[in-house]
Amino acid sequence: MLPYGRQSVDESDIEAVAQVLRGDWLTTGPAVAQFEQDLTKVSGAVDAVSVTSGTAALHVAYAALGLGQGDEVVTTPLTFVATASCAAILGARVVFADVSEDTGNLDPEAAAAAVTPRTRAITGVDYAGHPIDAPALLDLAHRHDAVLVEDAAHSIGGSLDGRPVGSLADLTTFSFFPTKNLTTAEGGAVVGTDPELVARARTFRTIGLVRDPERLRYPDEGPWHQEVHEFGLNYRLPDLLCALGSSQLQRLERFKARRDEITARYNAGLADVEGLRLPGRREGADPTWHLYPLRVLEGRRRALFDHLRDAGIGVQVNYIPVYWHPVFEDLGYQRGMCPVAEEYYSQEISLPLFPDLTDGDVDRVVDLVRGFLHA
Repeated sequence: MLPYGRQSVDESDIEAVAQVLRGDWLTTGPAVAQFEQDLTKVSGAVDAVSVTSGTAALHVAYAALGLGQGDEVVTTPLTFVATASCAAILGARVVFADVSEDTGNLDPEAAAAAVTPRTRAITGVDYAGHPIDAPALLDLAHRHDAVLVEDAAHSIGGSLDGRPVGSLADLTTFSFFPTKNLTTAEGGAVVGTDPELVARARTFRTIGLVRDPERLRYPDEGPWHQEVHEFGLNYRLPDLLCALGSSQLQRLERFKARRDEITARYNAGLADVEGLRLPGRREGADPTWHLYPLRVLEGRRRALFDHLRDAGIGVQVNYIPVYWHPVFEDLGYQRGMCPVAEEYYSQEISLPLFPDLTDGDVDRVVDLVRGFLHA
């Protein structure tokens, strides 16, 4: 089976992890600090906080905003469930707004129609690696005293109008799952342009512990003293995985270039096939393609999916609209709320895309798609 995504690990990654195992620190040591510095540089943010997963990154980001009962978060339904569920867990109400039909990203006009006086955050998702319309969404958020969160689980290394993903929103979250654009096995990060929000994220990530003498309520207790002023969780990413992340970051540009080549090869091989829509790309966007989201028209997506799986091609579908999940259905959300996102979902199929995919693999997938559609 040819997978739709997989990690790219080499001997330099293995040696980076082995060096940590030979040293004195397994967690919360120098490799963590180095990885966070590396992420800050790549993302153009003011600071970075490494965490245990992309889901943890979303939870930490929302917690840094102080989300709670009575607050609302406007977001897209065309995403992994964690984008919404991490807000709901904190007691906020999730308000879904529709997507742009070309990119699958949150539509600023739909988001504007969904904003209310209770909106605390607007969360856009860089679907398949294409950056959100950050200027429009950031302006919308700030006009309503809200914060823009960019779920960039798919897009580290990408940019919009020359600005790197990570510097476009108030807070940005990354995921480093094995199929993503770089991996720490499991892992994620929160980066931001607002130092205070990033500092709050760091405190929540570290169980809420406060050690800074200037912030302590009882600073004379002793040199061992630490306090918890607000509840947090242990979402610390260990040195072992941060060392892997720093090693992977050294090849991020190479990973991106190969993903670009594969995407271009798919585009060239499928451009003339009737009944398909290829991924959209807007002017000024330089995506780091995490997915190749092909759209199959005329209700033939399921048949093509089965055809490719039967041929040993590990295609996937990304994603079921979030409010279709029973947990949201049980809260009163109904199908039909976001028709553009639902149509996108009904057509979408993700073809294999990862740096070690060969040109021959790509051509095999193209031939199977073309053959199925009699192109």
